[in-house]
Amino acid sequence: MHPAFSVIFFTTLSGLGYGIWIWTSVMLLSIRSADSAAMHLALMFAAAVPVVAGLLSSTLHLGQPLRSWRAFSQWRTSWLSREGLLAVACFLPWLAIASTAVFGADSLGFLEPWLLALLALGSLATVYCTAMIYASLKPIPAWQHRVVAPAYFGFALLTGGLACMAATYRTDSPAELRVLLLLLLAVALAVAKRRYWRDIDRGDLPVARDSALGLAPGRVATVFERPHTEANYLTTEMGFVLARRHSLKLRRIALALFAGVPVLACVLALMLPGLGTAAFAVAAACALLGAIVERWLFFAEARHLVTLYY
Repeated sequence: MHPAFSVIFFTTLSGLGYGIWIWTSVMLLSIRSADSAAMHLALMFAAAVPVVAGLLSSTLHLGQPLRSWRAFSQWRTSWLSREGLLAVACFLPWLAIASTAVFGADSLGFLEPWLLALLALGSLATVYCTAMIYASLKPIPAWQHRVVAPAYFGFALLTGGLACMAATYRTDSPAELRVLLLLLLAVALAVAKRRYWRDIDRGDLPVARDSALGLAPGRVATVFERPHTEANYLTTEMGFVLARRHSLKLRRIALALFAGVPVLACVLALMLPGLGTAAFAVAAACALLGAIVERWLFFAEARHLVTLYY
């Protein structure tokens, strides 16, 4: 599949924002320090920027971006429509929390727990719908792998969690539990992606050209001549070719960025807490870059069944 950067930025930036909303909502449900609560609230409000940027970038992939509103009506059958509706719905508890924080009391008591829980659950549901946009496409076998949806959750929680740690590490004490959770999350995500890459390298397409033509078993169809002399939409969008040596190199880069650097940052924060803020700031930036590289590979390495005819 052709890796469109508008969709790549949509999935990574919005995932970052939703991940921050999940972490900050959970933390605000448990913390009692006014300074820490203020920092988490500020981060929750700022997370709307990557969420909105990601959602807007997704419209750039459409032929008629101004008609994107029509997708909201297909929620019964379309994961894209469900994702759009949930993305908008998440702003309702976010706006309620923001208005209460600005015009309400100055203590943690004004933050209704159900608003925070609603924002966290809505963010999780939106990330799931984003993953299912691709995992539901049967013509692309690689995207039906069982780790696709968990990996989307993992990247949202990892990038969002690292951003939260970079902003709130000094105000949250103790933070060892969250550091350990992020360390385990980075390792688990690396293991999941390595398994995904191994399986798509070994797996063959479930159908062949001869079966599509209805030929009897054992008979093989070969291409005598291309159906056209120039590239068309199918060959440019569905038939992206990536050399294996480039693929392996980009995989190593992605693993180092979204798993290696965060693991080192977590270990450094546990051993030298004074360097935690700087370490997590670097790790958050690297994890986001690694997510972008991984998402580019996610599209570039996917083989659409229509390529059998070319």
